[in-house]
Amino acid sequence: MLSPILDVLPLSIRRIIESLPEREKKDLEEIRVRQERPLEVVHPLRSRFITPDGRLVHQKEHAFCPGKSVCVKMLNLISNHSLYALEEELRRGYVTIRGGHRIGLTGRVVVENGRVKHIQEVTGFNVRVAREVKGSARHFVPILGNGSLENLLIVSPPQCGKTTLLRDLVRIVSSGEGIPPRKVGVVDERSEIAGCVDGVPQHEVGPRTDVLDSCPKAEGMMMMIRSMSPDLLVVDEIGRREDSDAVFEAIHAGVHLFTTAHGRSMEEVCRRPGISELVREGVFSRYILLSRRKGPGTVEAVYDQSLNRIPESLAVRR
Repeated sequence: MLSPILDVLPLSIRRIIESLPEREKKDLEEIRVRQERPLEVVHPLRSRFITPDGRLVHQKEHAFCPGKSVCVKMLNLISNHSLYALEEELRRGYVTIRGGHRIGLTGRVVVENGRVKHIQEVTGFNVRVAREVKGSARHFVPILGNGSLENLLIVSPPQCGKTTLLRDLVRIVSSGEGIPPRKVGVVDERSEIAGCVDGVPQHEVGPRTDVLDSCPKAEGMMMMIRSMSPDLLVVDEIGRREDSDAVFEAIHAGVHLFTTAHGRSMEEVCRRPGISELVREGVFSRYILLSRRKGPGTVEAVYDQSLNRIPESLAVRR
């Protein structure tokens, strides 16, 4: 699983990560590389710095600090020594690599006409380890609907497993595990659901799933409806006004929808202007609230269309 990540790490960092105990590598969520600052690794519920000999410590003074040459080398490995090929990714601030892993980029931003043109002098990398947890959504099948799918919104703060859950729901619906199979259209603006590389999904998203990769959600939803006639439309992280408008159009076109939104509670997400209208209009008939209270994927509650808690044994850890 880590092989594609190791391929884009400079040798000095690669050796350090490879020296970690197997249990630490298995649970690894992020590798944070910052120029002239401590190398950091993130696991569920904790983060620590890492020494040149692979020991995990809390004191930054003992940590390995990558220099400029290491960061330049890493960018060259990510781009295969062709920054021109990463022009769009440098504008968006992230790159998706083989295996569906995503690398966030930071550094000095170049702005042109008030818009980000690209990131220059990249000095920070956040390597997010993509994981498929097949079966993680299986116990939600009873709330998805049988003859007709429910419209679903998954709510959680960042890094609480909502995209992992959404991905497995896509696989289940597309494969027909416990429910009749459906055609699924995924608009994957940030390449996180399917993790496409060169347009090919790196994650298992089911045999009846079509993916529009790196496409803006609002425009992509209409493209998918017009061109691929999906039964279910899936997008990640709605919140802007144009997202909400596209959701209304999709629902009125007779397409079912699974999506996610950032928020620590239903009260918080309902205060977001772009989403509150969708809730008021009853667009979603099911809500799932996640947290990291017991680790990523902790299910806090399941709600119906009226935001009444569904009294079933579904609010358990994944």
